[in-house]
Amino acid sequence: MALFEKSTKNEESAVSAKMGGADIDTLLGKGSEFEGKLSFKGQVRIDGKYSGQIHTEEVLVVGASAKVNAEISAGTVIISGSVEGLIRATSVVELHKGAKVKGTIESPTVTMEREVTFDGTMKMDGLSGGRAAPPSPGAKS
Repeated sequence: MALFEKSTKNEESAVSAKMGGADIDTLLGKGSEFEGKLSFKGQVRIDGKYSGQIHTEEVLVVGASAKVNAEISAGTVIISGSVEGLIRATSVVELHKGAKVKGTIESPTVTMEREVTFDGTMKMDGLSGGRAAPPSPGAKS
């Protein structure tokens, strides 16, 4: 059954390196299809099809073969596959080569590699970490 299969060592190493060496706790494997509400602690990787809601304060990884249609609320979201919906991240959203995102991204930090497709809106709040913005060069004190 592909629902919670273990990914190959090479895939884990590549994602683990991107996540600072953290291990994947749960995997929705390639070929799996799941619909519903997913809440978790730790790191989850989706390589299959998922539809619904996802909530975590930690890390969600959307693999290259994944097709996700969801409202996502997470600490960090790393995307290499296809996501449609609302993505809210309290830390960062990373769009890696081959990612296809359609919808809204809300995060203080967004990184995007070349060969990413993004169709939607982006809202980046909290960029200054709550501090006042520095004065513009022409402003008088």
